[in-house]
Amino acid sequence: MSDLIDDPREGENAPEFSVSELSGAIKKLIEGTFSHVRIRAEIGRVSFPRSGHVYLDLKDDKSVISGVIWKGVASRLPMRPEEGMEVVATGRLTTFGGQSKYQIVIEDMKPAGVGALMAMLEKRKAQLSAEGLFDQSRKQPIPYLPSVIGVVTSPSGAVIRDILHRLRDRFPSKVLIWPVAVQGEKCAPEVARGIEGFNALTPGGALPRPDLIIVARGGGSVEDLWGFNEEIVVRAAAASDIPLISAVGHETDTTLIDFASDKRAPTPTAAAELAVPVRLELMGWTDEQGARLTRALTQSITQRGQRLRDLARAMPRIETLLDSPRQRLDRAAEKLPDALRRSVDTRRLKLTEAAASLRPTNLRRAVEAKREALGRRADRLSLRPIERDIAVKKDQLAALTQRFATAASTQTKSLKDRLDHLDRLRLTLGYEATLERGYAVVWDGDAVVTSAKAAAKAAALEIQFADGRHSAGATAKPVRKTAKPSSSDASDQGSLF
Repeated sequence: MSDLIDDPREGENAPEFSVSELSGAIKKLIEGTFSHVRIRAEIGRVSFPRSGHVYLDLKDDKSVISGVIWKGVASRLPMRPEEGMEVVATGRLTTFGGQSKYQIVIEDMKPAGVGALMAMLEKRKAQLSAEGLFDQSRKQPIPYLPSVIGVVTSPSGAVIRDILHRLRDRFPSKVLIWPVAVQGEKCAPEVARGIEGFNALTPGGALPRPDLIIVARGGGSVEDLWGFNEEIVVRAAAASDIPLISAVGHETDTTLIDFASDKRAPTPTAAAELAVPVRLELMGWTDEQGARLTRALTQSITQRGQRLRDLARAMPRIETLLDSPRQRLDRAAEKLPDALRRSVDTRRLKLTEAAASLRPTNLRRAVEAKREALGRRADRLSLRPIERDIAVKKDQLAALTQRFATAASTQTKSLKDRLDHLDRLRLTLGYEATLERGYAVVWDGDAVVTSAKAAAKAAALEIQFADGRHSAGATAKPVRKTAKPSSSDASDQGSLF
């Protein structure tokens, strides 16, 4: 009978658990045993979902532990987790029943050492440098005197007070402040948004667009300044169309934004000094340049005045320059009446000779002579050809006679007009035209009296006006008409008064 009944197997009487009960028991066991632990590991896979939480893997050369950083904790971390970073994470172990795995809920995370951060920094620096973000050719010149300066920094720190104080001492300028967090996980995205926000402003808009951007922060550890080593900040600084000065940390602190900026300042105060000149020095320099300009102009005017005086002394006097032309004019005026008369006589003679040869009587006499000679020869010639030739010659003679008559008439009229013109010119240049304007000529017989001394010696004086002569002192004697003397009789201007 006992052989027919099998012995019960081990565990058949063990209680049964549901999956959730067993998962909860394991969760309590792990959380009770490992309440808080510190793990030194290398960050593997990292993901940043839209919820704000961070999921990552912590690994060494043999094992991997999943980790999670809740949103509230992630915002307080001094650095942004990246793959390959060696860190020391503090947290508590727990399980995730939905996937039958255990994980660590990280409450704090720090780099495993400065060496690890520096190695990651060098790696990132080499990567960004290979992309050309640090090239000198990308650098923009800093404006000499910006009218508006944009400052990306914390509004409550000592940095902004130092910058404003330094600007006020050197050269007061308009300052726009873009408030950002300068430490923690919010630092990098806020700084990048500040740089991009200033660049997005419209020039001449309601909010003026800065001419210069200063990104500033006080000194701190490598972890404190890590936000300015983030790739998003470096790319925003390199892409800025507005010249940018980086002033992060103290003189010995170096961040990647320093390489991407257009100018690095050792301190925030030094950034303000680089941004604007000293107003008093600028005013002094302006005054000095104005004084130099005034001295140069004064000296130049003095030298040119002296040069002008030297040249004036070397030039002849105006009276001397006019003496010779005035004398030549007087001589020409003396010769003009005789020259005009000779010219008129010569042209009249030529006109007479030309007119004599063109008289119709002479032409008719020549024609008659030719006709008689032709008649004498007619008997010896055939009449019909001769008659035709005579008719042709007669027509030619008539045409030539007409041309001669026309030419003679035209030339005679031209010479007559020229003679009339010369006669009018003679009258104009003679002293009679002067008498028409109210002047008079004093005569002593046939001689012209030209001085008071000569008038005192004269036996009797006659005054010639435009309409005749009058004896001086004879009130009742009538005025007698006088023939117009030649222009040479009164050519001397001294005889007119």
